[in-house]
Amino acid sequence: MSKKSNTIVFVHGMFVNNTSWSEWKTYFEAKGYTVYTPANPGHEGNPADLRANIHPDLTKTGFIDVVMNIAALIDTLPEKPYIIGHSMAGLATQKLIELGKGVAGVSIDGAPPKNIFPPFSTVKIVWPAVNFFKGYSPYLGTKAWYRKAFFNTLTEAESDKAFEAIAVPESRKIGHETLLKSFSAVDFKKPHAPLLFIAGEKDTIFPPSLTKKIADAYSDSKSVVDYKAFSNRSHFICGEPGWKEVADYILEWLEKE
Repeated sequence: MSKKSNTIVFVHGMFVNNTSWSEWKTYFEAKGYTVYTPANPGHEGNPADLRANIHPDLTKTGFIDVVMNIAALIDTLPEKPYIIGHSMAGLATQKLIELGKGVAGVSIDGAPPKNIFPPFSTVKIVWPAVNFFKGYSPYLGTKAWYRKAFFNTLTEAESDKAFEAIAVPESRKIGHETLLKSFSAVDFKKPHAPLLFIAGEKDTIFPPSLTKKIADAYSDSKSVVDYKAFSNRSHFICGEPGWKEVADYILEWLEKE
């Protein structure tokens, strides 16, 4: 795949906001790209401030809002971008590629679409953030939850530091819509722009077997779907030590002939 765009849009997942992409933005800008790292609706601001005062629009935000917010941004750009998303935004990336909004997409530790059933381990760890009995109330994971779900390759001190830097309250409406809305299913038979799926070996939310299952579900023989697993990586693959190796791999994939 030859280089087809000079623009990259990064989409952040749940439980963090766009500040989690700051080092990636600097990295790819240094490589000559124009980079956008928008906040999902209701997620704008400094993480510490958002933990102290929940954004008034947070609980109004669903998965469809996340996808359409990025689509609206892309429609203002002079060219179609590469789209890179982590976690829930990996699924958002799949949907944006399905909608024809990008020249290629990268899903990093991506959430499963509605038509791919996750393993019980996934359901168990994300249940507090989905919990249908709590409606659309906001959810803020504890430091212990983040240590188990995100930062399981870090020391306790490193985990606590990462929590302070990136943890934000989340909208349960996002999780509800990924599970229940037909919009959250993916048309695996439809021709599409190239997709790369990246997995972290030690991801406790979306294990590599799930990422591989999602990638393997695509069936159009003329469309590119690649998969890469990185050893000793958690769900915090984009922020833990070694993230530049992942970024380098993505850059090479985007620019390869």
